[in-house]
Amino acid sequence: MRVASSIVAFLLRLTVVLAVLFAPAGVPRAETTGLTPYERAHVEHLGSIRFCADPDWMPFEWVDGAGRHRGIGADILALVAQRVGLTLELRQTADWGESLAAARSGQCGLLSFLNRTPEREQWLRFTEPVFDDPNVIVTREEHALVSDPHDLAGETMVLPEGTSIEERIRRDYPEIRIVLTASEQEAMRMVSDRRADMTLRSLIVAAYTIRNEGLFNLKIAGRMPEYTNRLRIAVTNGDTILRDILDKGVATLTDEDRERIVNAYVSIRIEQPVDYDLLARVVGGVIAALMIAAAIIWYMTRLNRELRRQSRTDALTGLANRKVVEMRLGAEIARARRRSLPLSVIMVDVDHFKSVNDHFGHAVGDRVLTGIARHIETGIRRQDLAGRFGGEEFVVICPESGVEGAVGVAERIRLATAAADFGLGHPLTISAGVAALRPEDTMENLLTRCDGALYAAKHAGRNRTVA
Repeated sequence: MRVASSIVAFLLRLTVVLAVLFAPAGVPRAETTGLTPYERAHVEHLGSIRFCADPDWMPFEWVDGAGRHRGIGADILALVAQRVGLTLELRQTADWGESLAAARSGQCGLLSFLNRTPEREQWLRFTEPVFDDPNVIVTREEHALVSDPHDLAGETMVLPEGTSIEERIRRDYPEIRIVLTASEQEAMRMVSDRRADMTLRSLIVAAYTIRNEGLFNLKIAGRMPEYTNRLRIAVTNGDTILRDILDKGVATLTDEDRERIVNAYVSIRIEQPVDYDLLARVVGGVIAALMIAAAIIWYMTRLNRELRRQSRTDALTGLANRKVVEMRLGAEIARARRRSLPLSVIMVDVDHFKSVNDHFGHAVGDRVLTGIARHIETGIRRQDLAGRFGGEEFVVICPESGVEGAVGVAERIRLATAAADFGLGHPLTISAGVAALRPEDTMENLLTRCDGALYAAKHAGRNRTVA
């Protein structure tokens, strides 16, 4: 019965992991955009494109003994390339560091599966995300669930060397003690062996490693949606045409495509000789486990629905977060071009906000931002979308609106803010910049011009709108 109990316990833990991992996540994209004649000619001109990958990052990607690129990222890259007619050739490297070095020196035209960072943006051109995967806190079974990482003060978190997560944890949660190790597997083993309290890893990598390494004394104790990996394909040598071609392939990916690829690598297979006596004892336990699992899945579905809502909403103001703003803006740009409609963007920034925090404290600063968010919500039209872009900066997307209409929206918000009493003993003002979509604009161009208009409003004396 001890064996049967262990199997039932494993099934329960596995059910929770799968419930989180395979929860529904969005609507597949319906439109597939073909290549222009110029882009098709560029594909022909490039011929076979050499790419570099991480040779040891299971299950996302690795290179097998036969020199084949395998894993979730490998299959996604191959599918994107197939849909836009690209021919790819793997340049083998010893490790991820060598792959980055080869890409920097021009020996690789692509990097297959990586996060975008400010440093990498200086020399790489990134596609839209091809795969999102949240980072989760992995602990031993007896550790309490983690709802707020600030509660982990004094505990030890082990992380593989060379990850972007280390810098962010040190910055956001300095009270957590960081220990570095050489690999994903070693980080998980250190938690299992009580040499560290926890690790923060990709949900898929965590589930894969727990299964393959047999670390069934570990559990997923918390999720950190704000640390989600948004993995992309990166183009070297500044080839923005190739990047745009790849983006058209990325746009064809559906949730079903991603789920099928993930299932191929994170599926569960139990292969052993049949012990009918054990089977008879386990069947009863499995039935009970399935009944409990049904309740767990119901609970996890509700939890995931709330987590998805939180992942799309700014926690302080209740407006859309930056990820949602960028997704909606990309969709509105495509719609505006397809239907020959105007589109404008407003960028709003609080004047002298640093002095509010310095003189009154961050709690008052947060109250001010929440109040301004309410004025923005009141001032926009029904079809507009308002979001917090970061810090004291907000963005409003104005579909089917030219500059004049967007300026009117911005002025309503500005005047309402200037007339409001925020309890500071003096008025508070905002500055706004407005830009309208031009035929040659990308999302980045449009936001850059909007930011430039905002800067001009600041430079001209603040408390004004500039278009």
